[in-house]
Amino acid sequence: MKTNIGVFFGGRSTEHEISVISASQAMHAINRDKYDVTPIYITKQGRWYTGQALFEVANYRDINAMLKQCVEVYMKPIFDDYNLYKAKKPLFGSDVLTRLDVVIPVLHGSNGEDGIFEGVLESTGIPFAGCNTLSSANGMDKITMKMILQACDVPVVDYVWFTDKQWFSQRNDLITRIEDKLGYPVIVKPANLGSSVGIGRAVDRAQLIEKVNEAEKYSTRIIVEHMVEQLQEINCSVLGDCDEYQPSVCEEPIKSGEILSYEDKYMGGTKGAKGMQAAQKRIPAELPDEETKRIQYLACETFRVLSCHGVSRVDVIIDRETRNIYVNEINTIPGSLSFYLWEATGIPFDELMDRLVQLALKRKRESGLKTVSYDQNIFSLGGGGIKGAKGGKLK
Repeated sequence: MKTNIGVFFGGRSTEHEISVISASQAMHAINRDKYDVTPIYITKQGRWYTGQALFEVANYRDINAMLKQCVEVYMKPIFDDYNLYKAKKPLFGSDVLTRLDVVIPVLHGSNGEDGIFEGVLESTGIPFAGCNTLSSANGMDKITMKMILQACDVPVVDYVWFTDKQWFSQRNDLITRIEDKLGYPVIVKPANLGSSVGIGRAVDRAQLIEKVNEAEKYSTRIIVEHMVEQLQEINCSVLGDCDEYQPSVCEEPIKSGEILSYEDKYMGGTKGAKGMQAAQKRIPAELPDEETKRIQYLACETFRVLSCHGVSRVDVIIDRETRNIYVNEINTIPGSLSFYLWEATGIPFDELMDRLVQLALKRKRESGLKTVSYDQNIFSLGGGGIKGAKGGKLK
């Protein structure tokens, strides 16, 4: 029998539509002679559906009509239960729709790329490709990510961070701190979103207040970064796990303004979104060899120190004036799974998907060698140490 790959996408995220595009690309790239594919679409309301209609992006123009052709499903949070169950149990017969062997999450942004969904998968024990709960959460949160990178000598730009409640209770103090430490211009970002959502540039105090007020609509944690004015943005993908990994060629995205926008990334100058591969870019980036190697090294170090897995994309900034290179962020589930970078590196999309499956199975095998509990039941032991009476103490 073929290995059945469950591809999860959509989700309760501002990047919902991009996830649909990325997943469609990935599912069409999977070798059907070798694998079966089960699409699992998570709606913006958090309900799960599967069905053949989910494979085609055009069907998402009328989601209600599409879902009428699908079956609502769920998984049980039971270890070693990899079944996909029908939400409406039939009167006769089994409520098991199919059994998944491997999961590939293609969920961008919050509630999917941030460790929440990965925790669901880890609770069942199913093999899955991509970062685990911890590395997903650390990679998604720009504040935590920069703290870890700084501690591991990976260069990042100076920043100040705070919560939305701090902004309203300590605004003047925070503004003074930002101006003293960073100066202007600065970039204001929600800490846990991607795809340039909620991001803005501020050149003075009035704009700073405006951009923070916008960013806090999307996140409880805000980061304000020093803006490199003469910047060059370069992206590099990394494939593997934190012990064995390789970098892709580098790309230089072409932006229409001072900040690479949502439209720059996903609209590609067209009327319809087509995913990250549609964005205007130079592949490979036109850089001196030593800078290319430095960026690839920093991308791999970012992947390593965050304990990443699967395929990620690391975005860096080059200061054109000083030629200093800084890691900007990591996308642990990158748009279009960065397949276009791997094709330029010599790995076709179908092979990329095959490698992700193999990485998932490898991690499952290795995790099975670790001790997670003891067979001995301490409650069956005689003697002291445990007081059974109400209010008793443990020694």
